[in-house]
Amino acid sequence: MSGEFESAEKVHDEAGRQYHIGLAPGEVAQRILTCGDPARARRIAARFDRIDLERANREYLTFTGEYRGRALSVMATGMGPDNTEIAVIELCQVVAEPIFLRVGTCGGLQPNMEIEDLVISTGSLRLENTSTFFVHEGFPAVAHYEVVATLVEAARRLGRRHHVGITATAPGFYGAQGRKGLGFEPRFPDLPDQLARMGVKNMEMETSALFTLAAMRDLKAGAICVIFANRPRNVFIAGDRKTAAEDAAIDVALEAIVEL
Repeated sequence: MSGEFESAEKVHDEAGRQYHIGLAPGEVAQRILTCGDPARARRIAARFDRIDLERANREYLTFTGEYRGRALSVMATGMGPDNTEIAVIELCQVVAEPIFLRVGTCGGLQPNMEIEDLVISTGSLRLENTSTFFVHEGFPAVAHYEVVATLVEAARRLGRRHHVGITATAPGFYGAQGRKGLGFEPRFPDLPDQLARMGVKNMEMETSALFTLAAMRDLKAGAICVIFANRPRNVFIAGDRKTAAEDAAIDVALEAIVEL
């Protein structure tokens, strides 16, 4: 063996380039936007004033550049808490004290929520188990208060309809979120209704892993998601509305990230 990687635990090359994300020190800004969809990452990067780096490795797509005088990166991580775990841990190997802001999509759980509304997470119910390999099951996955406040102010300033509260992070899209009628019936078909009665605002697939890992390192992290599904009414966003809806979340995230 060539000995290219430091070890089986610290899997990076001599330049510090991380195995999964393909990035080395100096290639990522302190302020980092994350999203699941590579197409969303490309649309965010298109707003940058300048792009200095584009890197694709496995499912991770990263752009680093400048936006309104601030160095900024955006990474598409793919879907799920496991992908998020890899992204956060490897980014923390190449960036000192990164600031994370997730820009995602979600299902709204409360009857007063509309398709295209935004949800700013104050914390997330850990329905996934990726984070339990780091912390106790009762550990709270909470957003950093400065990030929440900055997102709320940005949403108000831009006049975007938004909700603020608890998110639930599921480890999957179908069974883990109680979706029925597809030939694979979930164990907990009334899960969305149960969560709604608890006051949970929305469901998605990454936030609690991000918040948990960020808290372990005392890092600033937050999340803003746009509602694509209204679970109480069982409706999903029309295809021709998706881009504009995502752009609303991107607008608020960019407005907020430069203030952090």
